Amino acid sequence: MAQGHKITITPTRLHVEVAVDGHKLAESDRPVLLDETGLPTRYYLPREDVRTDLLRATSHQSTCPFKGQASYWSVHVGGAVHDDLVWSYESPIPEAEGITGLMCFYNERVDLIIDRQSQARSEAAHR
Repeated sequence: MAQGHKITITPTRLHVEVAVDGHKLAESDRPVLLDETGLPTRYYLPREDVRTDLLRATSHQSTCPFKGQASYWSVHVGGAVHDDLVWSYESPIPEAEGITGLMCFYNERVDLIIDRQSQARSEAAHR
């Protein structure tokens, strides 16, 4: 890892809800929090807690030196398409294995409710 850069992966029992355009995309009591230097906390959710019927896989991929290669999905709700809104690390590097197969939404592009408290959208635009 780059000097000073750190990721921390923490399973928790917080209640997390994710919505976009008034449509609930996910609800979980089993999120895994990923804190990464310079980025907002990300909430990785079990696939079973995500409305995968609203997702369409895209060809977009990215590589993070601290997590590995990510795959992306777009969300299709209410006649709108939200491109590459969701990602997952299917085979992350060993240091990030705690998020294997979990799905994450861009905080800054969804309505995020943590333990019944709406969260302000962050300004970050990176995973």
